Amino acid sequence: MTYAVPHETGPLDTGRPDTGRPEIGSEFHWDPAALTAGGDDWLPPVSELFATGCGALTALLRHLRPRGRLHIPSYFCMGVAEALSAEIPIAWYRHLPDEGGPRWETLRAGPGDLVLAQNLFGRDHGEPWNAWIAAHPAVTVVEDHSHDPLSGWARNSRAAFAVASLRKTLPVPDGGLLWSPRGEGLPRPAGGESEGAHLKLAGMLLKSAWLDGRPVAKDDFRALQQRGEHTLLGNAGPASAFTAAVLPLLDAAGLRQRGIDNARALAAEVPVTAGPFRAQLVCADQKRRDGLLRHLTGHGIYAPVHWRQDRGGVWSGDDEAADLAGRMLTVPVDHRCSAADVRRIAAVLLAAPETAGAG
Repeated sequence: MTYAVPHETGPLDTGRPDTGRPEIGSEFHWDPAALTAGGDDWLPPVSELFATGCGALTALLRHLRPRGRLHIPSYFCMGVAEALSAEIPIAWYRHLPDEGGPRWETLRAGPGDLVLAQNLFGRDHGEPWNAWIAAHPAVTVVEDHSHDPLSGWARNSRAAFAVASLRKTLPVPDGGLLWSPRGEGLPRPAGGESEGAHLKLAGMLLKSAWLDGRPVAKDDFRALQQRGEHTLLGNAGPASAFTAAVLPLLDAAGLRQRGIDNARALAAEVPVTAGPFRAQLVCADQKRRDGLLRHLTGHGIYAPVHWRQDRGGVWSGDDEAADLAGRMLTVPVDHRCSAADVRRIAAVLLAAPETAGAG
């Protein structure tokens, strides 16, 4: 899927914190240490690799040509929902980031419909969905595993189709993985590689040099990252040659585990909810959330929001989902963070008045 990218605002921080890193979070840089000899063999044996998860979903809809509607969770990326609505009528069902899972009574899918199931922040489980799938054989379920493509649910899925936007959790410039746990036929990417992936890779390489103290201007790689993301969004072409070559070699399981450990360590100090996909913090209201975002940015910590819902545009119609989207941020404790980074994040959060009363 295509999710909101954190914005790095403010001047270049020329002073290095104790960790030796000038910032925490934001776009991935390229680090050869992410590679491992032989890889983890985590990729599905039969799959297609698109440039983006949104592009993979669009190609799947065009391939299936469903006669019904697509049911989308109410706490979701509105940009992706809007893109998919150009292909098929959409409906919403309630699924909030509150550990309650989908509210099944709101999922009114009938024969010929499709349902997009989401492992939200990697904290959901497959068993309830497996039961729902078994009880509704005339409905096609597509699972979105972007927040945890290596979960047990993703590896043992029983859905007709599954997708994961890999650049959300792995240090690659693009990549939308589409597979069928049931062995259904898959669409193939169309056209050539996206120029957006090449721009993002250039940004990753320059950011790596910047982090290493080389004379690279932050504005230069940020411009490449932003242009690349804008160009890449929704692309249904193939993933870049770089991503295709690197994915089988990544220590994906190790990267995932380091992120989980970091999130748990932060949760021991700060009122966040830890998960495979970073850690989430809910503020008392949107004003406090936005103030906390500015506070973090001022300390070189770039926390994304998943996902804003504009009631004046495409949104879920679920006031509770929109309210939570206005109060929540994601703390960037992924595999790049050291123990010292996690301690620094905790100290910055605890020093912020907006954190008081958060949970």
